[in-house]
Amino acid sequence: MITKEDVEHVGWLARIEIDEKDADEYASQLNDVLNHFEQLDEVDTENVPPTYHVIDLVNVFREDVARESLTQDKALENTSSSKEGYFKSYRII
Repeated sequence: MITKEDVEHVGWLARIEIDEKDADEYASQLNDVLNHFEQLDEVDTENVPPTYHVIDLVNVFREDVARESLTQDKALENTSSSKEGYFKSYRII
């Protein structure tokens, strides 16, 4: 069971100021969450195979193949602003 003191301690560790009223409320809410997990522990999963993902996916990455890159002119073809062969952007200070 999570107590008000536990909530205050975690708040102190996280450098979050929690007043007493909120600490009581958070403790109650966190205990409700833990009670839901206890209900899940009661479910019979004896004959259920473990799953790591509900959809059977395989690696969708493409093969890493070296190929010729874009030329400088081709890379700058769609930009609205370039200068001396480079992308031109706003000054950021």
